[in-house]
Amino acid sequence: MSEAYFRVESGALGPEENFLSLDDILMSHEKLPVRTEIAIPRLGSFFLERSAAADTDNAVPQGSKLELPLWLAKGLFDNKRRILSVELPKIYQEGWRTVFSADANVVDLHKMGPHFYGFGSQLLHFDSPETTDISQSLLQTFIGRFRRIMDSSQNAYNEDTSALVARLDEMERGLFQTGQKGLNDFQSWEKGQASQITASSLVQNYKKRKFMVMED
Repeated sequence: MSEAYFRVESGALGPEENFLSLDDILMSHEKLPVRTEIAIPRLGSFFLERSAAADTDNAVPQGSKLELPLWLAKGLFDNKRRILSVELPKIYQEGWRTVFSADANVVDLHKMGPHFYGFGSQLLHFDSPETTDISQSLLQTFIGRFRRIMDSSQNAYNEDTSALVARLDEMERGLFQTGQKGLNDFQSWEKGQASQITASSLVQNYKKRKFMVMED
């Protein structure tokens, strides 16, 4: 009998995605608007209409505006060769950053982008004059929404939570589920339905890392 899928944590908030994570695989396929800074040969048939590709000897002309999956845009981006430049998606531009700074809780993040934080963190790898503003906006948006998410997760015991999580991005949904699990575990323990209290996975992982360091 095959084992159930064991969820692998996302690495999108760090230097690179974790390609064993389904969340990161889905996030890396989201489209990113780019502009070609040089002609790219032999790729016109993939990205352009047939007539345009024929006129340019099957090359993508310089200055073409395309939408590429994030993984491909990262692979082609090079500060030295300047193959392409990245245009920020609207939700990360100044107009939306102003909305987030006013009240981040009013925004339906899942509708705007189900991997808002992970995708935004990956944008920081590209050479943009707005990198600092984007990173600050991501941090402040998370801080502004965190308390409401955790409050909601702790006050919805044995209730339908679909409406509560509908506006959350995938990372926020994970936080909500963690809060719900903690609440349910505590309620079970309080009613005497739990046989024992176990250490959290964070504590267990810390002990494992500490033991490995001591062995080295």
